[in-house]
Amino acid sequence: MKLTPEQRIELHGFNNLTKSLSFNMYDICFTKTKEEREAYIEYIDEQYNADRLTKILNTVADIIGAHVLNTAKQDYVPQGASVTLLVSEGPVVEVPTESFSESPGPLPGSVVLQLDKSHITVHTYPEYHPDEGISTFRADIDVSTCGEISPLKALNHLIHSFDTDIMTIDYRVRGFTRDKKGHKLFIDHDIRSIQNYIPDNVKNLYDMIDVNVYPEHIFHTKCKLKQFDLNDYLFGYKKDILTEKEQEEITQRLKKEMDEIFYGRNFDVQ
Repeated sequence: MKLTPEQRIELHGFNNLTKSLSFNMYDICFTKTKEEREAYIEYIDEQYNADRLTKILNTVADIIGAHVLNTAKQDYVPQGASVTLLVSEGPVVEVPTESFSESPGPLPGSVVLQLDKSHITVHTYPEYHPDEGISTFRADIDVSTCGEISPLKALNHLIHSFDTDIMTIDYRVRGFTRDKKGHKLFIDHDIRSIQNYIPDNVKNLYDMIDVNVYPEHIFHTKCKLKQFDLNDYLFGYKKDILTEKEQEEITQRLKKEMDEIFYGRNFDVQ
């Protein structure tokens, strides 16, 4: 369905299509000692506490033109945080000109759509490997909207809001809406890949795999950083204090952890 803004289909009532974006990010770190693990988790809990996550989600709401009705937030003990925004139709500043185009969203930008019966949530999951010295921070963000434009316009901002080694992104259009004649519409915009909503300078940093089910309007993209610098994965010190053997062993552990997360399976030799 290729439509320009001037070729909009007249609908019977409100656009009832539900468009859901799930953005999952992972940050990996080598923490050799118990003290390093505790310090890393404390750092993550401070860096991504409920207050900062609320600011990130409010910016997402601004980007997609949502009006925040209610905010619930919580910092958990011993670690982690959650924030949920209930949002409704926001003010339309101008007629959106990008409704049917595949392009990266702003960082952030102007209000461009209407929403209703929608929500934005984030949950964080700091954890560590009990034996291998690997700590992992995961954040899950879900943006679910009803209206003309998909929440993919917020993806660019989300990517730049987190330090990300691995990203798993899902997008799905559910339900249907009707035109004036009662004909059902199960999707109201063209989409070939989530990658079309990621800027080229970001895509160049990652290896990417798509798994798309076009007839069901289900899109999946996962991304893993191409370049590896051990210094980026050591907490509180640089690799210069390690022997070459230690550097090699730690590098192997980190890369194995990243590959397992990226491919979604364990690589342990039985």
